[in-house]
Amino acid sequence: MEPKPEQSPHHAYPDHWEADVVLRDGGTARIRPITTDDAERLVSFYEQVSDESKYYRFFAPYPRLSDRDVHRFTHHDYVDRVGLAVTIGGEFIGTVRYDRIDDRGRPASAPADEAEVAFLVQDAHQGRGVASALLEHIAAVARERGIRRFAAEVLPANNKMIKVFRDAGYTQRRSFEDGSVHLTLDLEPTEESLAVQRGREQRAEARSVQRLLAPGSVAVIGAGRTPGGVGRTVLRNLLAAGYTGRAYAVNRAFDEGLATLDGVPAHRSLGEIDEQVDLAVIAVPAHQVPEAVADCGEHGVQGLVVVSAGYAERGADGRELQRELVRQARSYGMRIIGPNAFGIINTAENVRLNASLAPESPARGRIGLFTQSGAIGIALLSGLHRRGAGLSSFISAGNRADVSGNDFLQYSFEDPDTDVALLYLESLGNPRKFTRLARRTAAVKPVVVVKGARHSGTNPPGHAVPVSRIPDATVSALMRQAGVIRVDTVTEMVDAGILLAGQPLPSGPRVAILGNSESLGLLTYDACLAEGLRPRPPIDLTTAASPQDFRDALAEALADATCDAVIVTAIPWVGEDGEAETGDGQVLAAALHTAVAGGSAKPVAVVHVEIGGLAEALAAASSTAAPRQRPTTARTAPPEAPTDREAATDRRAPTDGTTDTDRTTASAPAAPHPPAAPVAPEATPPAPEGRPRPGRIPAYPAAERAVRALAEAVKYAQWRRQAAVPGKVPELLDETIDEAGAAALIEAHLAAAPDPRGRQLGHDEARELLGRYGIDVRPTLPAPDPDAAVAAAARLGYPVALKTTAPHLRHRADLGGVRLDLTDEDALRRAYGDLTDLLGKPAELLPVVQAMAPRGVDTVVRASIDAAAGAVLSFGLAGAPSELLGDTAHRLVPVTDRDAAELIRSIRAAPVLFGWRGAAPVDTAALEELLLRLSRLVDDHPEVVSVTLEPVVVAPQGLTALGATVRLAPPPARNDLGPRRLPSY
Repeated sequence: MEPKPEQSPHHAYPDHWEADVVLRDGGTARIRPITTDDAERLVSFYEQVSDESKYYRFFAPYPRLSDRDVHRFTHHDYVDRVGLAVTIGGEFIGTVRYDRIDDRGRPASAPADEAEVAFLVQDAHQGRGVASALLEHIAAVARERGIRRFAAEVLPANNKMIKVFRDAGYTQRRSFEDGSVHLTLDLEPTEESLAVQRGREQRAEARSVQRLLAPGSVAVIGAGRTPGGVGRTVLRNLLAAGYTGRAYAVNRAFDEGLATLDGVPAHRSLGEIDEQVDLAVIAVPAHQVPEAVADCGEHGVQGLVVVSAGYAERGADGRELQRELVRQARSYGMRIIGPNAFGIINTAENVRLNASLAPESPARGRIGLFTQSGAIGIALLSGLHRRGAGLSSFISAGNRADVSGNDFLQYSFEDPDTDVALLYLESLGNPRKFTRLARRTAAVKPVVVVKGARHSGTNPPGHAVPVSRIPDATVSALMRQAGVIRVDTVTEMVDAGILLAGQPLPSGPRVAILGNSESLGLLTYDACLAEGLRPRPPIDLTTAASPQDFRDALAEALADATCDAVIVTAIPWVGEDGEAETGDGQVLAAALHTAVAGGSAKPVAVVHVEIGGLAEALAAASSTAAPRQRPTTARTAPPEAPTDREAATDRRAPTDGTTDTDRTTASAPAAPHPPAAPVAPEATPPAPEGRPRPGRIPAYPAAERAVRALAEAVKYAQWRRQAAVPGKVPELLDETIDEAGAAALIEAHLAAAPDPRGRQLGHDEARELLGRYGIDVRPTLPAPDPDAAVAAAARLGYPVALKTTAPHLRHRADLGGVRLDLTDEDALRRAYGDLTDLLGKPAELLPVVQAMAPRGVDTVVRASIDAAAGAVLSFGLAGAPSELLGDTAHRLVPVTDRDAAELIRSIRAAPVLFGWRGAAPVDTAALEELLLRLSRLVDDHPEVVSVTLEPVVVAPQGLTALGATVRLAPPPARNDLGPRRLPSY
């Protein structure tokens, strides 16, 4: 059991330092502060450390710790003396300690900013990355306590410890003194240290998923003696898939004389099994799960799949049970898929794992699939099977209490058997990390996402993660920025997945259309235009076209340098007697495949209508599935996705389980694409190794579905080309930005009004702060009466504008609260009288006078911080139409020059900025610079939690910001910086 934290006489127990981490080999461990209750654990830990490791720690033989040593190493003030321990199963496997010192190496207190640090790791756990994880966490603790440098003395022979320091990525200095290596580390994070940390995180989390998907042995806990039930079903599916490892059935209710079940050894507990079990599938009622988890942990199980239900999906009590389940499993170093999970599948020939409730294991292929819903998982497996697509791996995570979509991205990034990652997500526990991982993965292979529960504003039952208030449109834009292919339905996910897994990426948007139906060709042509593609006029081969005609036409289109992709449309051809014939689909499929095999590497898709055998023949030729080397059982897929009731029936068993709800949403046509941002032309990046060769052809029953999948491939390919040459922030901005001056202003404003909710700056305060970053806001002068308005106009110079600033009239010119182009005193006085007569007294209207700006297009620029997603920069045109239509574009901060250019071009009304209907184009270069400056401000100063510039009038030459609202507050805590840690919900 964990010790009860004891109050320090100097500082309260810092429970926020506690963290679960994934080690290098994929196992988990807990890092926490050492307390006075840890004396026995420390002594036991030290006894298991080798004499050599003790010598390296103390520079002399040190067989045991004295009572004084134990007291010293367990009593800390958590400020000047801090000790952290790594625990598994409640026992220490590693420790680290720092003591603050002065410039002479003597014990000290603040303001001394250096500390001596020392590590000790149990020999049995060396090489697992324990010391590296401890260094990350103790460095974060030290920075929090005002320590800026670590000093360490290491014996020259202690190469492992020297390597830990050397590889950490911190700025360091080394010297050799008195027979030891003296190391000094500056603890300020660097780009290199952050890259090292994230690289270790990726490898560890990927390995943790790999251990779950490729176990050497599996025990199904809860497999019943009679057929039926969840446990027995999982065992049956495991054996039917041809699992290559060793399988066991475990149930405490088994008779003592029962030796086997379904041909595998049967045991009453894991302790009866002679070998270590790698993976346990737990299918017992929820109240029995803790006992099963403890049995697994005590016998070295590496990971769990918990299909048992009755957790967070049942409410507050179930949510607490779920938290305790995660805490218990992690305390033993195990990761969890579930609870309420549908299971996992790995089709690799050397594994063949089906530890799920899916009765048939899918064919082996190149698509990885992660889903948070069992019902959606069933539908996706069926849909992919019907389309001839194979899978490399499948995870249905249920309540995703531990292993999540982020972990799956970490695994997919380096999995050589996965070319495309498909994810159905209903919640994002860490949006910042998701976009970071998705961007890195999408740079080498496509990532296709369906986001369920988009408009509810809450998480689905069972998903105990923080709720992000960020609008779904913003989430979609941020996914696009990260290279994620965001689609609306699981059908679109399958459509895009099979094209991306079986076809090369298109080099552009130009599409050739050919087929034997003029009408179907025109439908395809219209669909291409609607999706922003550039179709060529359809080539009508007439209904008399033979398979050879299709082959020749397709070969010619593939050889044409003016097209980037081809869509083939086919209907049953008409015989000599005028009767429609279904024809031989296999012959047509063979003809198309021959043309593709001999043509250039361009994507090809087929739209077909009732041609017998064509879809099956194309699936056989174009399947993403690799042929198996062993006989398989026949598989039949239902013609439609299962209903929620059917899914629940499939899972019903003594575990009192429930299922997720199918939240598939209707798709909506995408808007035409605005003008593209200028980018340097780049060759399409090569496909990952093992990517299917061109010529494998996906088939679609409707033109719109084929075109939408192709359009997503075109946009993704463009993103890949752009991502190959990252954008940058122009250096000229540095010369006109006063970061230190802005920081001083922010500190002074927050100190003047200490409120955790922050404060909104006045107009002049906002102008001053924005001015430090080169953002000029046109001044306004108050006009409480006509004479004050005239005096203000005299100071500013005519012509002027008179406008109200009352909250209910702000930015509402349509209500009559603005008077423009007032050229003299008489006009200003008349306007003042009209304004007050129409809308109310000056004290209610709060009128101001402002010098007129050059005419142009009114826009709105905003920056805000979402606690989950981070800082977001937004842009749109000013006015009610844009607000009603939601025509706003978003990018994550910090933005680059390319992001800024894309941001203003990605709204639907973008043509207004580029000379729509003969108007003069506005100065978009000035607008891009403004976006870059505002991005820098909120990125440099997280205390700036929101900024609104409205309106920003963009003229043919230059722009003018007429209004600004700035809010300051203590910055929200970030969960994507600092040392590695698993989320705790």
